[in-house]
Amino acid sequence: MSFENSTLRPDFSADHFALLDLPRQQALNGDELGQKFRSLQALVHPDRYVQAGDAQQRLAMQWATRVNEACQILKSPGKRALYLLTLLGFDPQVESNTAMPVAFLMQQMELRENVMAARAAGDEAFLEAAHATLCRDVAESHQQLIELIDHQHDYTAAADLVRKLMFQEKLLHEINDALEAVTS
Repeated sequence: MSFENSTLRPDFSADHFALLDLPRQQALNGDELGQKFRSLQALVHPDRYVQAGDAQQRLAMQWATRVNEACQILKSPGKRALYLLTLLGFDPQVESNTAMPVAFLMQQMELRENVMAARAAGDEAFLEAAHATLCRDVAESHQQLIELIDHQHDYTAAADLVRKLMFQEKLLHEINDALEAVTS
């Protein structure tokens, strides 16, 4: 993106990594991502263009929206992995490939049932323990994605792990909701 005489000239063809001037890889430094986002957002924020013409104001709004979207995708390891796999020319097939190991699915179903029961019973201790365990599992999945994508270039295994991670993150959200319900 360049600024010429206070005129916004974005490159809408840039991918999210290029937009935020970050390496195209799964492992990202969250602090660096935040700093790059804030710097770029300061340049493209629509408030900077209130005196500009309508076209420049619309462009600033579109650009700020694009910067926000890029940051949201890159700050989430699961979303970043999906995006990165697509950029690398690999279709992760999250919509069409629903195959999962039976043991994993059974574990997820059992935990989900236990979370619902704990929520109904107000069992905060169980929910806290389940939350801690699942957070560790999710963190391990994030580390595995770095290894699979950045080092091994095993995109098939990475796509399988992303699909599992989607289940884990959804269940983590349900546990957070249950904890909020029993502690409020």
